[in-house]
Amino acid sequence: MSIRVEALSKVYGKQKAVDGISFSAKPGVLGFLGPNGAGKSTTMKILTCFIPQTSGSASVCGFDVEKDSLEVRRHIGYLPESNALYLDMYVKESLGFIAGIHQMASPQKRIAEIIEQTGLGPEQHKKIGQLSKGYRQRVGLAQAILHDPEVLILDEPTSGLDPNQLIGIRQLIIDLGKTKTIILSTHIMQEVEAVCSQVIIINKGKIVADDSLQGLRDKNKKQSLENIFINLTNN
Repeated sequence: MSIRVEALSKVYGKQKAVDGISFSAKPGVLGFLGPNGAGKSTTMKILTCFIPQTSGSASVCGFDVEKDSLEVRRHIGYLPESNALYLDMYVKESLGFIAGIHQMASPQKRIAEIIEQTGLGPEQHKKIGQLSKGYRQRVGLAQAILHDPEVLILDEPTSGLDPNQLIGIRQLIIDLGKTKTIILSTHIMQEVEAVCSQVIIINKGKIVADDSLQGLRDKNKKQSLENIFINLTNN
């Protein structure tokens, strides 16, 4: 498994943001769902070594997030919900900067591929601060996949995209999921139904569902994913 999580918990003061969760993920797209404040972003921040867990363990590509954080970061690409970007940098310049961080030997060919893959061609010579929110999301995604990581953690990756952009990025996520392990957090149920093979639903820090999309429907009388989500988290 590319990702393994065992009895993972994170406590802030008296609040348990994540409460003893366990799951695994292999190549494909895993939809990671839950209401606001359920523990999704906290879990993703632990997996990407942004914050430490309080207890339990997690590993990415066999590397422990606590003991081998540098190796984890080499094998992972992360698009956070906030998507912090250097607004004064040009798009192509920013990708060159990220390539330098990853010490890529000959990045220009890879940068050209990623610009094509993410549809940034028309905007590549603009400053990031001049871009629409949708194109900024594309820049964030381009930075996350530039070093060709085995695992991608995407937190609300299609936020701000128009319907045409949405189709393109969804297809890109599907294509990447053929060879990579992707954890996709989103509130858009149609997106999950379009791209995800496995679904985890977390509520109040605990996992309340972990199944294939079809398995989840079979267990819930063929209801829509939206109704299943509401039934499992509305308490």
